[in-house]
Parts: sequence; C-alpha cells; structure tokens
Amino acid sequence: MKVLVVGGAGYIGSHMVLMLAERGHEVVVLDDLSSGHRDAVLAGSFIEGSIADAALLDRVLAAQRFDGVMHFASFIQVGESVLEPAKYYRNNFSHTLTLLDAMVRHDVKRFIFSSTAAVYGEPQRTPIDESHPCAAINPYGRSKRMVEEALADYDRAYGLKSVCLRYFNAAGADPQGRIGERHEPETHLIPLVLQAAAGKRPHIAVYGNDYPTPDGTCIRDYIHVVDLCAAHLLALDRLMQGSDSATYNLGNGAGFSIREVIAAAARVTGRDIAVAEAARREGDPAVLVAAPDKARKELDWRPRHAALDEIIGDAWRFHSAH
Repeated sequence: MKVLVVGGAGYIGSHMVLMLAERGHEVVVLDDLSSGHRDAVLAGSFIEGSIADAALLDRVLAAQRFDGVMHFASFIQVGESVLEPAKYYRNNFSHTLTLLDAMVRHDVKRFIFSSTAAVYGEPQRTPIDESHPCAAINPYGRSKRMVEEALADYDRAYGLKSVCLRYFNAAGADPQGRIGERHEPETHLIPLVLQAAAGKRPHIAVYGNDYPTPDGTCIRDYIHVVDLCAAHLLALDRLMQGSDSATYNLGNGAGFSIREVIAAAARVTGRDIAVAEAARREGDPAVLVAAPDKARKELDWRPRHAALDEIIGDAWRFHSAH
C-alpha cells in the first residue's frame, strides 16, 4: 500500500511510519514539526507542511495515488485545551476538515483516525466499551469527538470510509530504542517517572491517594505504542478489503495504578524514585480501563506487549539512549 501519514514525525506517528516501511509499504510523511521531530522519521519520504494548507494537500494528493491516510496531527494536552480551546478546535477539528475535503477532491477513500478515550468523559462504567455514552469534559476530547461525528457524515455523503481508534494510555517505545516519546512539555506518567529515575526531575507527583482503588491511586490502561500501530495497520487492511467505517477502543483491558507504575519503573531501572504526594486533580476518574473486545473480534488484534515491565523497559531503553 501507499500511505500518507500526517503527523508522522510525532510520537505515535513515527512508530507507525517505521512499522509501515518494515512491512513493505510505501510511506509519505506530512508534518509541520510544531511538536514532532524530523530525526524521528526513519523511513519513507518527508514533506514539511501543515494539514491546514489546502494548496499543499492538493499538490501532495494529486502527485501520488494513496491507498489511505493515517492522521496523527493533533494537539493532545488536556490542560492546555482548557486554557486555549481555540487552538484545539482549530487544529484538531477545523484543520482535519481541510484534510478530509482534500481527500474528497482527490478521491482518496480510506482514513484512519487517531482518536482518544477522552471522548467518553467521566466513565459511567468500567471497563469502557464503544457503546459507552460520549460526553467529553474538555476541549481536547470534544475536538476529537467532533471529528468522529464529521467522519460519519463524510461517509454518508462522499463515501469516505474511516476507522476511529480510541486510545487509552499510549506508552512504551520502539523495542530497539530507535525512537520513543519526546513531548515538550511532557505530561504522560511513564516518561515523567523515568525522568525522575534518571535524576532529571526531583520526584514524581502522585495526585490523590484516597481513590476507591486497592492502593488509593488512579488506575489506567497502558497500551504499548507498537500494539497501537499494529491496530492501525489492521484497520487499514480491513478498509482495503471493503469493510464499512468503524470505531474501536484500543487498550489492554487491564489497568495499573500509579503506584504500580512507579514500582515497575524502579524494578526496570534499578533506581529509587522519589514520590511527592499531592492533592487530587479535578477531572481525574478513579479507573479508566478499556474493553477492547470489539477490536479483538473484528480486527483480530491482540496486544503483544501488554506486560507493564516490558512497556516501561522499552521506554527506558529509549530514554537512556537519548
């Protein structure tokens, strides 16, 4: 297949590019490098530019015939989205419409969208399956949900088929240590814990220790970035075979608490990790765990790297090398 990967210089996108190339597919990366890294693109051809640039999209899509587009070009910081909602609605929603419109103009019919469990908002039940009501509680989650709703309309009106993949907590890195997670600023737990292990920060903050969980800290579902990418490839294969649009949760179906993550990081790194207790953060549910049964059944997807020590070990390998 020939695949256009937008946001392919970012964390998940760069791993996707590498997997596509290693499976023998032709890849073109489009990224404006606002948060991605040019040196993370280890395969394919690279175009620096934004999905907001309709003229550029027309040139790219007219010059080559793509079997599908994978979209990773979103802003992802929940807290920032509350402070700067315009930034998130503009990039995550409006600019995505610009991309979809270009695809319609050039008859590109398959789209894989990087969505999020944040579309569900406060969970009414857990584990969360795809029938759970969508009631996002921040602009980040709402911007992603708006794209999902637009995609359903684009399918009905223009025949643009899509798969929306709702991630829970992406983590880990390329097992060979070539690429990994490099957000600025970093907000994800595992890289923050590893920074504390490496002495790059004095401690890791634990926000709340009185949740109704076995050790009092929040429980989250961590999914290895390589397993996420495998699901994207299976989703595109499914569309290539003529399947209808669909939505899937991507998670391991099991959760780990904050304290379990810290303990695993200490085991993997062999280092003491200082912890600072802090007050709960508003909007942090006690438990967020996926019910990934639909992806397992329809995509034949199975996470191959579900062990927490393996996820953290791969992240540490990259962190140590860079």
